[in-house]
Amino acid sequence: MLDIKTIQAGYERTTVLHGVTVSVPKDGVAAVLGHNGAGKSTLLRAAMGLLKPGSGAVLLDGEDITRLAPHQRVARGMAYVPQGQQSFPHLTTAENLQLVADGRLGVRPRRSGSGRGKESIAEALDLFPALRELSGRRAGLLSGGQRQQLAIARALITRPRLLLLDEPTEGIQPSVVAEIEETILALTRRGGLSVLLVEQHVGFAMRAAQRYYVLEAGRVTSSGEGGTKSEQTVRAALSV
Repeated sequence: MLDIKTIQAGYERTTVLHGVTVSVPKDGVAAVLGHNGAGKSTLLRAAMGLLKPGSGAVLLDGEDITRLAPHQRVARGMAYVPQGQQSFPHLTTAENLQLVADGRLGVRPRRSGSGRGKESIAEALDLFPALRELSGRRAGLLSGGQRQQLAIARALITRPRLLLLDEPTEGIQPSVVAEIEETILALTRRGGLSVLLVEQHVGFAMRAAQRYYVLEAGRVTSSGEGGTKSEQTVRAALSV
């Protein structure tokens, strides 16, 4: 599905990623783990086209998209939920969702057409039913967990084939973490969606992922098959 090959990237004169290679399986999850500053968010930004790599390549279904702009990657079925539960705080939950459905952010749902926007919103609210009850509340008044659900729902309205998630459970109360985890697992189980997941919760990451990668100082120091059997291996790699 997505192949990031020997990417080198960074900011100005600082190189953050040093030849990182990561593959996301079709209809599966690849989890990227590591301590703060390891380069995880930089990897997602490079994958999404928000950061130009100095070398290496990004391939989507075998097509080299390294030079494509972010909106061109979105048109090919990619969606990105950055860290920080981002939303338009002065707009209601419903208005935040409608902005994406209407294409007013420059991003339209794939297979858009008459009624598709409403259908996409309904599907997103089915995944996060708590948002339906909060449709009239301003996003800035939502809890951190509710804002994160809203951010993921907005991304799903575009009907992506590949979803990039940066720390979706960071700083969120355990009950909402469980809801987000179950939603992501349900989405990948039903097929048609691959996920590149950056996550601090090792247990969730290993339950969700078919492949894992541990980053340290911008390099992959450990990788392998996902699943709970690999959890202790990952924890040991992170404790070094």
